[in-house]
Amino acid sequence: MGDQIINTRDQQFVLYEQLGIEKLFKKKYADYTRETVDMMLNEAEKMAVDVILPTSEAGDREGCKFKDGNVTVPECFHEAYKKFVEGGWNCAMRDPDFGGQSMPLSVSNACFEFFNAANVPFIMYPMLTNGAAGLIEIFGTEEQKKKYMSKMYSGEWGGTMCLTEPGAGSDVGALKTSARRLPDGRFSITGTKIFISCGDHDLTPNIIHPVLARIEGDPAGTRGISIFLVPKYRVNDDGSPGEFNDVRTGNIEHKMGIRGSATCTLNFGDDGNCIGELLGKERQGMMIMFHMMNEARLEVGMQGLSLASIAYQKSVAYARDRIQGTAIWDMKNPDAKSVSILQHPDIRRMLLWMKSHVEGIRALNYYASFCMDSALVADTPEEKQKWQGLVELLIPVCKAYSSDKGFQVCSRAIEVFGGYGYCSEYPVEQYLRDCKIASIYEGTNGIQALDLVGRKLGQNRGANVKTLIGEINRSLAQARKYPELKPWLAYLEEALQSLSQLTLHFGQLGKSASFLIPVLNATPYLELLGDVVCGWLLFDAAALSAGKLEAVYRERGIEDSRANQRALVHENGDVAFYNGKIATAKFFASTVLSTVKARCDSIRFGDRTPLEIADESFGV
Repeated sequence: MGDQIINTRDQQFVLYEQLGIEKLFKKKYADYTRETVDMMLNEAEKMAVDVILPTSEAGDREGCKFKDGNVTVPECFHEAYKKFVEGGWNCAMRDPDFGGQSMPLSVSNACFEFFNAANVPFIMYPMLTNGAAGLIEIFGTEEQKKKYMSKMYSGEWGGTMCLTEPGAGSDVGALKTSARRLPDGRFSITGTKIFISCGDHDLTPNIIHPVLARIEGDPAGTRGISIFLVPKYRVNDDGSPGEFNDVRTGNIEHKMGIRGSATCTLNFGDDGNCIGELLGKERQGMMIMFHMMNEARLEVGMQGLSLASIAYQKSVAYARDRIQGTAIWDMKNPDAKSVSILQHPDIRRMLLWMKSHVEGIRALNYYASFCMDSALVADTPEEKQKWQGLVELLIPVCKAYSSDKGFQVCSRAIEVFGGYGYCSEYPVEQYLRDCKIASIYEGTNGIQALDLVGRKLGQNRGANVKTLIGEINRSLAQARKYPELKPWLAYLEEALQSLSQLTLHFGQLGKSASFLIPVLNATPYLELLGDVVCGWLLFDAAALSAGKLEAVYRERGIEDSRANQRALVHENGDVAFYNGKIATAKFFASTVLSTVKARCDSIRFGDRTPLEIADESFGV
């Protein structure tokens, strides 16, 4: 079924033709060129296909093992991990002083789309390590950077993020892990953390845990939380792992998916001998943790995208090869030959639904990455605020919308494969299992929706929302130049108007006794915003594609010949691609954007039934 795990042509289109990432190549990214990026993407694809992808099925079947208090990862992960870190991928985004390449996030996430598509559970080990080391780079002392950060960035040591506790779950402020001051300025850590991704493993000789805990005597709730660096093994003066630090693995979870990623219960200080170092200042734990949340939540959105990407690629390849049934228009012909299932209308509809959502969430996640990069190289404070405002608004959408739609794409992939898709003989059932967790960790999608409606819509006095609407309207003005887009473009215009009215309505309700209506409808609102943003980016791409096609047709002298234009689709790869971008936008408009007004009207109706139904009426 081929080795291409994502559509590299679409990836290049979004990066170069739609976003124009060359605009970033200044200041921090002045050493980058398109040739440099092409080389990196090519190397990332090789690493993904040749090294990481072969570990996917084996890693899922073998899973992680827990014995005598120790965790072992699938055997095939070891050599792949070694090659991955030797290639410098573990810290490519970071400063060259720390072994990195100062890679723009736009480029890094494009590379990681390959890696995630190849094997999400495997790539979680270096990703978590990189995130933890990034906190030390920003908030750590020089001694902590020397002791921990460099070894983590190199991949020699691992890292995690320890937030969740039994009974507390998403309510981080209810944590019970405590930190007792010691005479030497360090802290004795006691408590239990659960659902810790990559919490223990045998890929590295040491693992550094950033741990949220409350210093004895500090206030309750989130404002009293601090964050500590707790190594599995204390570090000797020469930098080598030393004495065991009383960090014990209680168990690993047996999960629906991501079986190659060890999800652990970690017990700190069972014997009263777990030592931690304060990271940053006291009671800054939540602020420090949230510093990495935008990148972390975008990474989860990328996981949803990547699994959807490979599921779609496999589905198209399978549909081309799978011969079954005759064409519907030839079904009464007893001599008709069987055709590939790609010729069946229902399969084509499903594949185009998958294509439109994959391309939509790719554009969404890449655009958010581009906004982050643009904020870093902005020439003025106003420009920086614009880009950062778009980041704040879009991150909950990237995480929640991409993971939800990614899961749905994987589900449709199983449908395309039919009964085979439900069997482990083919990989799509694993993609579905691996994808589901993305809607849950790094803050459930319900929490993302509450963050969007409760905080992000009103942030900067609503200026971020106005900026986004302005960006969409600029694209609409460009797209209206192409007559073939206008009938479908009307759906985007109607959807944007309806969503804008609903957003204003939410703002008014937030100041009244009906403030629970926006809370109740936060999740459907986030989906609506995701639909509109993806629809915008798809039409932005369609307008670009229409312009490219006009140029090709003029060059060939076939501007007025629809027959010759249609024939060229079968001969010219670029023409086929650009026609595909236009078809994707049209389909998304007619099937998704056409429903936005009715869904907005439904929310504005203000039904309170879920709030008013008696607890007993739920049954059980």
